[in-house]
Amino acid sequence: MQVLIVEDEKRLADALAQIMREAKYQADVAYTGDDGLYYATQTDYDVIVLDVMLPGKNGFQIAQELRRSGRHVPILMLTARDDVRDKITGLDSGADDYMTKPFVPEELLARIRALTRRQGEVVFEELTFADLTLNLSTCDLVCGVKNIHLGFKEFEILRILMSNPKILISKETLIEKVWGADSDAEDNNVEAYISFLRKKLQFLGSRVSISTVRRVGYHLEVAEA
Repeated sequence: MQVLIVEDEKRLADALAQIMREAKYQADVAYTGDDGLYYATQTDYDVIVLDVMLPGKNGFQIAQELRRSGRHVPILMLTARDDVRDKITGLDSGADDYMTKPFVPEELLARIRALTRRQGEVVFEELTFADLTLNLSTCDLVCGVKNIHLGFKEFEILRILMSNPKILISKETLIEKVWGADSDAEDNNVEAYISFLRKKLQFLGSRVSISTVRRVGYHLEVAEA
């Protein structure tokens, strides 16, 4: 399952992401409303955990824009605003559930499971692109009869690329999503892991390669058979 967390308090956002990962979910984090809306329109998430008070667009506005654009992804608003009027506004904006802080992690996960059940248990255990299959539970990358296990950062980078195969992903985006916005990671860290992944794709004999667009970012390419 892929979960998008939109939360401006970075410590809480990172804690939420850790809760999701311990539950075997994949988690992306956006720290502003504008970034949250962008992520939500670029990837098909299974659930969005959305704060209300955010820099840029607030949670109510994000929910409204997603619903107006025809996106039906389940939205759980997680906020300190506990006034009944705020709850009504959130639900009327398009949220499927509304939960107030502080919260108990077990209840949060239970509510997320309930939201996915309402969607028919749309939980994806793997990503596929061309001749590659990435197992989201085991972090194994499979191509034909060959498979190889990926380290955490390799897995996260390739998951982002395979989830957005037609989009150029910048180094800055990879650093923020894989290492975290407060990390000391630099461009050369990304380049090193891209190099590791390229070697593993060659080992597998895949037709997929990671292409670099200088000063812009990375995307996947498929060689003709």
